[in-house]
Amino acid sequence: MKNRTKVLIILSLLVVLIFLSLISIKMGSVDIGLKDIIDIIKGQGDSINRGIIIDMRMPRIILAIFVGANLAISGALLQAVMKNPLADPGVTGVSSGASLAAILIMMYFPEMYGILPLVAFIGGIIACSLIYLLAWKDGIDPMRIILSGVAVNAMLGGATSFISIMNSESIQGVLMWLNGSLAARGWKEVQFFIPYTILGLILSIVCIKGANLLGLGDEAASNLGLSVNKTRVLISLVAVFLAAISTSAVGVIGFVGLVVPHISRMIIGSDYKFLIPMSCVLGAIVLLLADSFARTLIRPIELPVGIIMAIIGGPFFLFLLRRNKRNA
Repeated sequence: MKNRTKVLIILSLLVVLIFLSLISIKMGSVDIGLKDIIDIIKGQGDSINRGIIIDMRMPRIILAIFVGANLAISGALLQAVMKNPLADPGVTGVSSGASLAAILIMMYFPEMYGILPLVAFIGGIIACSLIYLLAWKDGIDPMRIILSGVAVNAMLGGATSFISIMNSESIQGVLMWLNGSLAARGWKEVQFFIPYTILGLILSIVCIKGANLLGLGDEAASNLGLSVNKTRVLISLVAVFLAAISTSAVGVIGFVGLVVPHISRMIIGSDYKFLIPMSCVLGAIVLLLADSFARTLIRPIELPVGIIMAIIGGPFFLFLLRRNKRNA
């Protein structure tokens, strides 16, 4: 496929994302007609509908777009670093580490909420480092990465559950967050989240060359002058940062980083110069669609978007696991 075609595909998906964002504004526990939306854009219309659109749906849509992009790029980078097509912030335990660190702040040190992304980042780094230590044996083995990730996930998930039980009286405030939810997110959360996201996206662009060279294999990359171990650590830090800030904002949402990079590779190939922007846009689309379903599936009740992604991503993960085993 020519590079020009790849660019056109990414731009086409960007148009689809804009269209879906407009549709998502209309959808929810209360449907708002197109005429009402146009009136509100003009500064007219019903004040209740204006509050629903401006104060509730728009910040939620923006968060869905950026969180989806972050998680997809994080998954793509982790797959390059770990040499494992099944790597994902959720599967490998990175999101669980960030989640545990974040819930410790929310439960015991709420006055430190302003540094929540930083604390979640530290939690993600600890989880990622632990996975590397458990999986390392004369190099990185893809299957050991997954097994170590499952073990770390279980340990950190158990610790999170323990904290939840010990704080059962105050856990209701973060219960939706624990399941990965965009509900009750407003402009305050958007303003808090966007600067970290912009930094993470810029850093991911810097990682493109290193990720492509790692794809050639450690020996070939080293012969081309790449410091393999240093590059692997730096890309891992960026991937963990993207996953951690997303987890601190909306909780644990799994499988976006697994599903989206695979679909992107099937469409445009493995060149990270195109894979990063493709994963970015497609990740935003996937999470926006999932959140739209979460808001409308059993309305007026809203489901956490993490549940929708688990239902979609679980079978996809098993499919990939079976296909990789067959190809081994």
